[in-house]
Amino acid sequence: MTDLQKRSLLKAAALTAVAAAALVGCGKKEEPAPAPAPAPVAAAPEAKPEPLKIAFAYVGPVGDGGWSFAHDNGRKAIEAEFGDKVVTSFVESVPESADAERVIRDMAGQGNQLIFGTTFGYMEPMLKVAADNAGVKFEHATGYKQAGNMRTYDSRTYEGAYMAGVIAGAMTKTNTLGVVGSIPIPEVVRNINAFTLGAQSSNPKIKTKVVWVNGWFDPPKETEAATSLINGGADVLFQNTDSPAVLKTAEAKGMRAFGWDSDMTAYGPKAHLASAIINWGPYYIKATKEALDGNWQGGGHSWWGVKEGAIDIVSIAEDVPAETKAKVEEVKKGLADGSFVIWKGPIADNTGKVQVAEGSVADDPFLGGLNFYVKGVEGKVPGTK
Repeated sequence: MTDLQKRSLLKAAALTAVAAAALVGCGKKEEPAPAPAPAPVAAAPEAKPEPLKIAFAYVGPVGDGGWSFAHDNGRKAIEAEFGDKVVTSFVESVPESADAERVIRDMAGQGNQLIFGTTFGYMEPMLKVAADNAGVKFEHATGYKQAGNMRTYDSRTYEGAYMAGVIAGAMTKTNTLGVVGSIPIPEVVRNINAFTLGAQSSNPKIKTKVVWVNGWFDPPKETEAATSLINGGADVLFQNTDSPAVLKTAEAKGMRAFGWDSDMTAYGPKAHLASAIINWGPYYIKATKEALDGNWQGGGHSWWGVKEGAIDIVSIAEDVPAETKAKVEEVKKGLADGSFVIWKGPIADNTGKVQVAEGSVADDPFLGGLNFYVKGVEGKVPGTK
């Protein structure tokens, strides 16, 4: 190979190397693959609020067919309305004694935020417990003492008693009615008087006999009292006690009677004339909604009746005359729209003293302290002179 050929080969090799280097220098640099975008972080679900814990104290068994049964129906109405926003519980047959304070205090200690005491005798125990549990809301049925975290509520049971009286006055054959009374407090005396006034609106000849049993739920005593009234000439019986014993007694002895607080038809279908019932559901739903919404306020009093859907008379017997049924419906409508007033004068007591003057209407404070029998009711209210 000549020197010229060698030089040509070396030159070509050098050019090739330069060209290769140039290609590398001018080429596009390979970039690393971009990292995948991070997956969006799901927002943490909002913590579900704890349900409102609600407790009820009942003076009788829930199966009494009357007062406590009606309150328990109200508790169930809360559950149906609010579902898992609430948890309810109850303790039944709580005596009106030191036991009531123990039970109610235990309810507060278990974390219940709304507590209902459903009988008059729980008033003082609830006040004590409320004073020690400022963060708990207390509701007391039929009482009159309140606190910053305790209020009272009631139903105008006398409206149901009056409508029952309208029927009783039309159905009696002896013109003598009998009432089994529980405890002689204004609530019960009002009902006896309203029943009598209603009966007198149908039959001015009516007289009413009363036997007291000094308890809310005592079937043997209620049976004994009902029997005594029947033996004394009463052929239609009424009660302000919590069991169906009075109606059962009337059924057994061929007389007539009424259910009280709940529909008691099944306990004495032949004797049953009607049932004056309480629907606690509307008030309990209202109170619970206020507690859930943060709008609940203590210290007040509510007194609901036909107007608010709390009182009614139901299951009127078929043999009650059509005109009497129509009169009951008229009274009910009047109570609902305010056109009918039960406590309008003149109303005299059974000594002849005028208690409500002609043209006047008794106000709630008067009714709240009522302690006399109206004309037509025999005897004296226990504890009065």
